[in-house]
Amino acid sequence: MERTMTVRDLCALHTQLLDSDIQILENLSTNLPLIADLNKANVFIDCPVREGKHAIVVAEACGHSVKSVYDHPVVGKFAYEAFEPAVFYVLRTGKDMFVNRALTQEGAMVQQSVVPIKGECNRVIAVLIMEKVIHEEPVSFNQFDRQDQQNSLVPEFIEESIFLINNQNRLVYTNPAAINLVSEICLTECVLGESIFDYFPGFADVLASKEDILMKEMNIGKKIIQLKKFHLGNKNSNETFIIIRDLTELRDKERELISKSVAIREIHHRVKNNLQTVASLLRLQMRLGAPEESKPHLLVSLNRVLSISSVYEIILASSQVDHVDLLELIRKIGDMIVHTEGQARQCLRIEYSGELHHSIDSDIGISVALVVNELIHNCVKHAFKEGTEGNITVCLQKDGPELELQVRDDGIGYSPAVKPSLGLDIIRMTVENDLDGEFSVQRIKEGTLASVRFPYKR
Repeated sequence: MERTMTVRDLCALHTQLLDSDIQILENLSTNLPLIADLNKANVFIDCPVREGKHAIVVAEACGHSVKSVYDHPVVGKFAYEAFEPAVFYVLRTGKDMFVNRALTQEGAMVQQSVVPIKGECNRVIAVLIMEKVIHEEPVSFNQFDRQDQQNSLVPEFIEESIFLINNQNRLVYTNPAAINLVSEICLTECVLGESIFDYFPGFADVLASKEDILMKEMNIGKKIIQLKKFHLGNKNSNETFIIIRDLTELRDKERELISKSVAIREIHHRVKNNLQTVASLLRLQMRLGAPEESKPHLLVSLNRVLSISSVYEIILASSQVDHVDLLELIRKIGDMIVHTEGQARQCLRIEYSGELHHSIDSDIGISVALVVNELIHNCVKHAFKEGTEGNITVCLQKDGPELELQVRDDGIGYSPAVKPSLGLDIIRMTVENDLDGEFSVQRIKEGTLASVRFPYKR
């Protein structure tokens, strides 16, 4: 026969409670039958589990003079916040919650009251729960035009706070989220029949509005809420729904993201300015004091710096915080190289084709910029003899999870016997190490085809 697990067993398996805390719960569990008899209800002790996502029932009792809410024992069963929001509210805040509604592990609707159990240093270690069967639904439930009892449970477990008020602005119905909201903001119990203005005086303008449907964002204390109001007026009733969504956490995260976005853009701006400074120094060196034989090498370095700078220029010119459009990046780099290195060749042309509209992370964009710069530079520098016409085609295609970048020219053609250059080394190292891709170059019938394949990561 399987041994029934004790409070200590369950706490040792699922919680991080101290031995002194467990002793408190053991002592309290011995008095649960008396508490259940006095209240004519089911009573439980729930403890938060280690992960903090739900709670576990470690003890239970039922009054002798009432029928149990449950058909089977629930010790060892988990309680989830979506079904018992009051339990988790009390665990987090240490505040009492009375006459709340909850859904049991067996799917029954109950009236629930929850109080905290505290251990050393006044820390909440568990909750004491009392549950009674709800024999009648609140009067307002009948006015939702629901067809069955199952549908009537839906408002109980949504995150938004729901208030139904009559034509005298008095509360007719509140769901658990609404009860929790009143308790948290007003530090008082939400009572049906009371005026909603007793809890939220700022709603006066909203309810005075003649619009049947109204949505408004407003502040209540330290909270930011979205309030929706709609009227249920007809010949049988004249009631108003108020649905409140707590936007405080969302707005805080939005402000945090905006702050981070501003900081990131400022960093991009400074990096771009620094690169432009380096480019200006290289230009100055080319104009003043650089030997003629050094100028081509300085120009290559200049274009590499400007290619990286292009990534930041595109980001700053768009609404994107840290992404760059490949079409704009490739065009910017290609046009720049043909203009600066091939300006003496009026007959050199560059074209772009394929699926070029792909947004990529700026870190990947920098690597792609270097690769595109070297590939197009090689075409301009080595593919065409002085004075000859030439065409360069840049094509980007998406192939499943990968992008393929092809740079093709109709020049003299690539020779594998050519001594490896720094440019090709930069391409290979960047593609393999930074892009986790593959690079190939080959001679074709008319010129050279260089191909780069790498995973497409947005």
